Amino acid sequence: MYPLKFQPILKERLWGGTKLKGVLGKPIASDITGESWELSTVKGDVSIVANGALAGTSLQDLIDQNAEQLLGKSVVARFGADFPILVKFIDANQDLSIQLHPNDVLAKKRHDSFGKTEMWYIMDADPGAKLIVGFNKNVTKEEYAKSLGNDTLLDLLNYEQVGEGDTFFINTGKIHAIGAGVLLAEIQQTSDITYRVFDFNRRDKNGNLRELHTDLALDAIDFSKKDDFKVIYTHERNATNNMVTCPYFKTNFFDLSEDLNQDVAERDSFTIYMCVGGEATIENEFGSVRLMKGETTLIGANCTTIALKSSGAKLLEVTI
Repeated sequence: MYPLKFQPILKERLWGGTKLKGVLGKPIASDITGESWELSTVKGDVSIVANGALAGTSLQDLIDQNAEQLLGKSVVARFGADFPILVKFIDANQDLSIQLHPNDVLAKKRHDSFGKTEMWYIMDADPGAKLIVGFNKNVTKEEYAKSLGNDTLLDLLNYEQVGEGDTFFINTGKIHAIGAGVLLAEIQQTSDITYRVFDFNRRDKNGNLRELHTDLALDAIDFSKKDDFKVIYTHERNATNNMVTCPYFKTNFFDLSEDLNQDVAERDSFTIYMCVGGEATIENEFGSVRLMKGETTLIGANCTTIALKSSGAKLLEVTI
């Protein structure tokens, strides 16, 4: 199983822009493209291999045919033939809606889906660009409901100014929004379940207000103020820098100025690399692939070594 690249799945969004093309070189066809799904088995949006002998094959078909070789025995034991990770690049030309995601229990009960724990790595940010992450004080359910009724929810929210390299971990139940001017890489559980609670009273191209999920969100929100979202990580060059380790994924950061070889014989998991800066060649014993900024590769669990070859690249490495 050589390193696989996939065709990006491009999504128009009300809040999207042109940075996916201008900064990352994606083949977008509109000025409101907000997301590039890099690896997905979400129903209706399954990634298709773009390189090598397997070009044209869907990720789900590869898993169905070679689950343990591709995913790893321990991953198959936990998730079966479901690919547990969805990775994206997101361009917010406007503020996204204020939203949150349910946990595994609620998502399974209501939607027969995984919950959605996620993380963000900021790739580019306009001056003054911000995120909304959590509340700025402990809030009661009654205070929250009142704020929705009188359009003062924004007064209860916590704002974080951001720049390149800033990283945030968004656990389920945490209210959040990506602000205008932010380009980021997102790593999440495989889920497309979002509860939208406020959308700045915007209207879509047909003049309609977007659907809100006020009632569903009430039982899913964490109303407490928590400072558990900003990820502090080391930036040692040519070394593994752990960013996030949670039950759903593990993410490491590499800042490369020279080649780095990794022994992954005991990993028992697939490996994803997202190139968030520069360029690199990723090799295993079955082949190699060139990654430019904004590109992603998937490496199967059946390899024993991975070589990262670069004189200047920043990579996110994702495993289970």
